[in-house]
Amino acid sequence: MPSPKRRVEPEKLVGFRVGEVAYAVRIGAVREIVNPLPVWELPHSPPAVAGVADHRGEVVPVIDLRARFGLAAAADAGRVKWILVAVEDRSVALIVDQVTEVFTADDVDWRPAPDLGGGEDRRGIEGVTTHHGEMVFVLGLGRFADLAEALASASVHPSGRESA
Repeated sequence: MPSPKRRVEPEKLVGFRVGEVAYAVRIGAVREIVNPLPVWELPHSPPAVAGVADHRGEVVPVIDLRARFGLAAAADAGRVKWILVAVEDRSVALIVDQVTEVFTADDVDWRPAPDLGGGEDRRGIEGVTTHHGEMVFVLGLGRFADLAEALASASVHPSGRESA
């Protein structure tokens, strides 16, 4: 039996694409949308972690959503953007194929994330909504907190050297 739909207050979302799928994050969590920066790879990091970048003096973990979702590298790198989001008290960069638009989810029916077996299979999906007749998966950024914390505790400098 399908899960019941629940009503939520209208809120603004930032839409983006990874592959052919539409995703969104709450605008309140978005710090900035930027063009890709140089990335320093880290040894022994999870496959979804592209590395870290220096964004205005802050060492920012960079999460490749294509890798996190099991997709091949993007063919059209010219449209790739980074969405810098607040995860707890840190910035994290999410690599996306394309930022589409800011939209308001007006009195929309939200559905819970699909049950795909839990754990990594949920891929950080907090819920599902629709926009322009298309299904949009809303990411819960709390799922990226563990990745950000692991990288922060490594104390890696953009020079690629670990601090003592």
